[in-house]
Amino acid sequence: MRHIALSVSRLEDCVEFYTTVLGMTVEWHPDIDNVYLTSGNDNLALHRRSGDELLPGDERVSTQRLDHIGFVIDDIDDVDVWHAYLSAHDVKISDTPKTHRDGARSFYCEDPDGTNIQMIFHPPISKPSG
Repeated sequence: MRHIALSVSRLEDCVEFYTTVLGMTVEWHPDIDNVYLTSGNDNLALHRRSGDELLPGDERVSTQRLDHIGFVIDDIDDVDVWHAYLSAHDVKISDTPKTHRDGARSFYCEDPDGTNIQMIFHPPISKPSG
């Protein structure tokens, strides 16, 4: 999965977070309510949530939930570097980095709209350093 679209209420704050803090670039900004960002490999679409898009009884939309999105880190030591960097930028951090039994290492933080983000080194998909 190389593309994720998020519906956000704080569009400008989220664009600032993903570009300034996480280093993504704006790929396309077709209008004031939509921004497409890229990391070079992945694409993140941010769509402004209007607040009135749920109609009474619209269960399909109201039951949709996203647990988190993940950014894959290529070096296990960089997980801790990202943790320190994001902490220094006053990003809300949910936990400290931990190594999982499968050799992955990760932690969770939040974007300005409250989306959970996992910063993860995951051996099967992280690029080896060097």
